[in-house]
Amino acid sequence: MLFNSIGFIVFLSIVFVLHWFIANKSLKGQNLLLLVASYFFYSCWNYKFLFLLIFSTFLDYYTGIKISESENIRNKKLWLSLSITVNVAFLAFFKYYNFFAVSFAEAASDFGFHTDPWVLNIILPVGISFYTFHGISYVIDMYNNRIKPEKNFINYSLFVSFFPLLVAGPIERATHLLPQLQRKREFDYLQAVEGLKQMLWGFFKKIVIADQCSIYVNMIFTGSTNLSGSTYVLGAIFFAVQIYCDFSGYSDIALGTAKLFGISLLRNFAFPYFSRDIAEFWRRWHISLSSWFRDYVYIPLGGNRGSLWKKIRNIFIIFLLSGFWHGANWTFIAWGALNAVYFLPLMLLKKNRTNLDIVAKGKILPSAKDVLNMALTFGITCFAWIVFRSQSLEEALAYFKKIFSSSIFSIPYFPGIGSLTLTMITTIIITILFFIIEWLGREQQFAIASININWSRPLRWSAYFATVIIILIYSNNQQPFIYFQF
Repeated sequence: MLFNSIGFIVFLSIVFVLHWFIANKSLKGQNLLLLVASYFFYSCWNYKFLFLLIFSTFLDYYTGIKISESENIRNKKLWLSLSITVNVAFLAFFKYYNFFAVSFAEAASDFGFHTDPWVLNIILPVGISFYTFHGISYVIDMYNNRIKPEKNFINYSLFVSFFPLLVAGPIERATHLLPQLQRKREFDYLQAVEGLKQMLWGFFKKIVIADQCSIYVNMIFTGSTNLSGSTYVLGAIFFAVQIYCDFSGYSDIALGTAKLFGISLLRNFAFPYFSRDIAEFWRRWHISLSSWFRDYVYIPLGGNRGSLWKKIRNIFIIFLLSGFWHGANWTFIAWGALNAVYFLPLMLLKKNRTNLDIVAKGKILPSAKDVLNMALTFGITCFAWIVFRSQSLEEALAYFKKIFSSSIFSIPYFPGIGSLTLTMITTIIITILFFIIEWLGREQQFAIASININWSRPLRWSAYFATVIIILIYSNNQQPFIYFQF
């Protein structure tokens, strides 16, 4: 069930009515309804993997209780290790088995040994990377005495599988979400309105921007080899815009949906393309994943403490894991390594926490220095996105070679289509207007949170109506969300 589908709108409407008009008399009723709705939502993808979600949930629920009841550190470590080992084993089997099998066979052939890898026809359970990290963070927090065990299985199950975040995050923390599920929720009109606005903006980003950019991204990355260097540059920029609007659009819909039920989820994006260095970019991009690796991997490894070698080691570990989390392909690992290389100079020069404030806060226009820094950060990010989008390292290298040719200064041209078409120019203009709106709203939680708050009611509703019409006009090119594959 895609967020950008009529089926989801019908599903959400039914659950909303049941939550506030039927199950509103008790907390247990509210949570049980949302849990059943979440399992139904997941079953619409593939009901056969529902057992895996429930098993993972029960495993971490039970081991969390056993950790809290253990009176010595040895037993606590035993239960913690059991939970993490089983979770990681499931994730590794479904997501990485074929990658390791094929990579081992290729490495063996380099040494003169011929092997036929036993490759399995495995379907990746949707959302497994996200709900696995929910459970692991819970048992680690339990082990470190950050939270008390949740003994209500319904509450804990809902924390793991709440349907807005189940498929593609954000990756929640028990310390943030569980307390909200432990108290009865009352309907908040203003919170619901804010949720609808955030959902509307998410749909706009996904359908009007991301899905339109995908047309040209697919054409450039998988099309003719006779394109100009400028066309390949345009393809990289289009993909940078596509993946941002696709994933942040999903996150906006997820956060907005949760608000309709009186629940606040962790923010996942904070206008990352307005970052002035790569460290700031990673504080603003996929925040829930970046902070997860920081808190549960980077800091336990020692963070930026210790010798220079350990600092460099920790940076590479965190970025390589982040890349590998995205999928079983060497391109993701190379993408992570490239970002580590970007990050290292800032860390070594102790400038990785220079830009902590919002760029040009309180001002309409940024300084020339900020413009230059943002352009440079966006440029190297686009460079890395080429590796991320490519199907292989060879394809990524070929893409770079095509960019750096004499035709890089020509007008982008597509065989069979010609130069920039009216549709493409329209997409570029809408994208520019989109980033202007994002810039004006960059001090808010999402771009249109307060951009029209002082408008008259007729003008405000006219803007909403116009946005809906635009979304409907562009909805003929429905595409799945990119991060569903991770």
